[in-house]
Amino acid sequence: MTHGHRSSTVRLRIVLVLVLAALAALVIAIASGAIETRPDTRPDARPDRPGWRPRLHLTPAHGWMNDVQRPLLVDGRWRLYNLVNPDYPGANGTSWQAAESTDLVHWKVAGTAIEKYRNGLGDVETGSAVVDTHDTSGFGPGAVVVIATQQLDGVQRQSLFYSRDGGRTFGSYRGNPVLDNPGAADFRDPKVVWDGRRHQWLMVLAEGQRIGFYTSPDLKHWTYVSDYARGDLGTLECPDLFRMSVVGDPSRTTWVLGTSANGASSGGTAGYAYWTGRWDGRRFTADRPDPLWLDHGSDFYAGVTWSDPRRSVSGQLAERYAIGWMNNWSYARDVPGLPSTGGPNTLVRRLRLADVAGRPTLVSSPIGLGAAVEAEVRGHTGSVSSTATIGRTDRRTFRLHVRLRRHGAQESRIVVGAEDGSQLTIGYDWGRRQAFVVRDADAIARRMPKTYRQVRTATTDPLADGSVDLDLVVDGAATEVFVNHGVASLSDLVFLGPGPRTINAESVGGSTDVDAADLSVLGG
Repeated sequence: MTHGHRSSTVRLRIVLVLVLAALAALVIAIASGAIETRPDTRPDARPDRPGWRPRLHLTPAHGWMNDVQRPLLVDGRWRLYNLVNPDYPGANGTSWQAAESTDLVHWKVAGTAIEKYRNGLGDVETGSAVVDTHDTSGFGPGAVVVIATQQLDGVQRQSLFYSRDGGRTFGSYRGNPVLDNPGAADFRDPKVVWDGRRHQWLMVLAEGQRIGFYTSPDLKHWTYVSDYARGDLGTLECPDLFRMSVVGDPSRTTWVLGTSANGASSGGTAGYAYWTGRWDGRRFTADRPDPLWLDHGSDFYAGVTWSDPRRSVSGQLAERYAIGWMNNWSYARDVPGLPSTGGPNTLVRRLRLADVAGRPTLVSSPIGLGAAVEAEVRGHTGSVSSTATIGRTDRRTFRLHVRLRRHGAQESRIVVGAEDGSQLTIGYDWGRRQAFVVRDADAIARRMPKTYRQVRTATTDPLADGSVDLDLVVDGAATEVFVNHGVASLSDLVFLGPGPRTINAESVGGSTDVDAADLSVLGG
């Protein structure tokens, strides 16, 4: 017994000597530059992808991803789906890939929920999932039911899929399609909601330059009731319909009809257009013909909104969430991989309906990012007459909050630059009352189509005290800017080169006061 103890002691001493020797060799290697202290072997760490994969904006590890499907709450966890083609570019067609979250900030991919090409009607495209609480469809109380577009030989139809395990796996309804194509070239993207006032399901459907409205008692049998037509917004996609109350006036409620559309006729780009108005169970009537836009950047498309079912009815009317796909079909297939192709989801944002200049307007702000903060730094503030450095970071995921005040300046800018000279510029034009995002000097702009290099603007007045508030979230190649507490927002893919980021404030035509410059490092 004593002999065994001595042998263990000798072995322990030998192990300690070897460990100390290894540590000494490691220190020498680090000091000599023979190895890196923080090696990064992720696919997006290749020299041609310098940290472009976001940490908080959901992206798959490979393949193609586009439209995000409206999340739902099942057993206390949020579940969303994206259209994903894991075989891209070798084969076509999308499946529904699932992801889960408890806080709507951190997402974990949870496998494929609906496979493509399984029921003879084609791949599975955009649609929506609902929890059939009252078992109107006959698949059981609480079954998750999906109505989604399937396309075969160029013909788009609406099919039903059902799940009895909380939306993890789905079966295909034998009676598919539940809504056949009447001969339309565009007949897709069903969005289904429960109309509690009338005890029926309501579907909004993208039909070219119009949005069709359908009702159903059981999610299987659908009746056309009306449409909302436009001729100035291109092909409409991914429609949305919901009711909200105006901030500060719970009794003032309105319906909101949204759709992904092309804003080129009014100087914009593809994005989420919406109207407020009335819904009488059969027809939507807009308050005004001209739409508003939820986001003014280049890369907020296929947006969806939803409410938290755990809240009271009044709480659901007061606040919603929104998420979109960060890309633009004008150049979607030209954007470099992250390493996946097609673009990430945006952050989840909180929506409220505020009275802005006498018009009910959706105001948005990112939610829950406080839980992702790893470090906070107070940047330099003060008067800037030309250029001043207000902060630096070697991280690719951070949040910058600045407050600017005019002292004669025509423009006030914040420039985020990389070592190779690539840069992102956001700012405010005081004369035009416009916030803007410029990415024509980022790392890929020269080889991208002209549309990519166009400046994106959002018209919004300064705050009551005369200042402009900019809340910038940079997450790899995903950038989202929220102006004046979310009265306007601009979401854009921006690709910067390798190395640390230098953040400068610039003032053109006069001076600008930087009243606040708070930098937060975010972790995934």
